[in-house]
Amino acid sequence: MRKEYTMRRKEGRCSERLRLETCVAVADLTVGVAKGETLALLGVNGAGKTTTFKSLTSEVVPSSGQVLIGGYSVSENFDIVKKMIGYCPQYTHLIDEMSVEQTMWYFATIRGVAREERAALVEDIIADLGLTVHRHKQVGNLSGGNKRKVSFAIAVMGNPDVILLDEPSAGVDPDSRRYLQA
Repeated sequence: MRKEYTMRRKEGRCSERLRLETCVAVADLTVGVAKGETLALLGVNGAGKTTTFKSLTSEVVPSSGQVLIGGYSVSENFDIVKKMIGYCPQYTHLIDEMSVEQTMWYFATIRGVAREERAALVEDIIADLGLTVHRHKQVGNLSGGNKRKVSFAIAVMGNPDVILLDEPSAGVDPDSRRYLQA
């Protein structure tokens, strides 16, 4: 897979002329991960990690190559693929007006967790992530670290086949960080 972006840049410091410049975000990435394996993407800022995640979740379309999850093309079969993945993006996108508990229930329902299992699952996740004192707070009023915990919980909700975590422990307290890594 390869992802390039085309940007407009000014020529010279004072010039109003623009030129097109190609920036390679991901250069010919080939990776295979078998069931039960864990893969970590390491690199400096700008190395293409987030762009790779966005390609895996159909947020961006690769410039060339293909992205397969479970043997399905992400670009051609995303309706199938999206049921197989849980994603914790680098920047949390949550519904600020919902409480932590409402958010957990909402995503447990969307992810297909059986009705009779939802209450126990929501309780376990809230307790395990240290969110008990925040359960009735609106997500928009949480600290950045607690928002990350909620985003992580959503990603693992329903035990998806593939879990994609883009900097899941950024801003999270050390005890919760150890839980996320387990």
